[in-house]
Amino acid sequence: MSLPPFQRLVDAHWRDVARVAHALSGSGDAEDVAQQAWTKALAAYPALRSATNLRGWLLTVTARCAVDAHRAGSRRPLPVAEVPEPTGPASAGTTGPDPGVDSTDGPVWDAVRALPERQRIAVTLRYVVDLDHASISRALGTTPAASRRLVSDALATLRATARPLEEHR
Repeated sequence: MSLPPFQRLVDAHWRDVARVAHALSGSGDAEDVAQQAWTKALAAYPALRSATNLRGWLLTVTARCAVDAHRAGSRRPLPVAEVPEPTGPASAGTTGPDPGVDSTDGPVWDAVRALPERQRIAVTLRYVVDLDHASISRALGTTPAASRRLVSDALATLRATARPLEEHR
């Protein structure tokens, strides 16, 4: 088995890696996630045993880097100039929008980022990267039926979220 030069992989798939990184981590962390994915892929590349579906392998690496970044970010404190005081009865048991989330991407991406982790990854791999369910199942370490269910559940949640958005127009 002969792997193509790594640069050929970069040239062929850098846009896909950037799209997946942005879809899974938002515009604020997308470049860092993509860079980490390329670094990890380069380190693991010589040990690959098969040159089939290099794109799927690379996007799986990217998805895992996005998950790692999300987990690391949830443990990292965010500096703020001033801590706001809670006001009113609505603030008794709730928190406002997460100050670390970049909401400039719009309500659709906010809704995607609010999905449970596996659903978010599955729907992104399906509709942003255009992977089939067999490829998604390999990326998530599950069965094609389970990947279909994850995508289906994610779409149902997104549709339910979209209805209130349409009513406000």
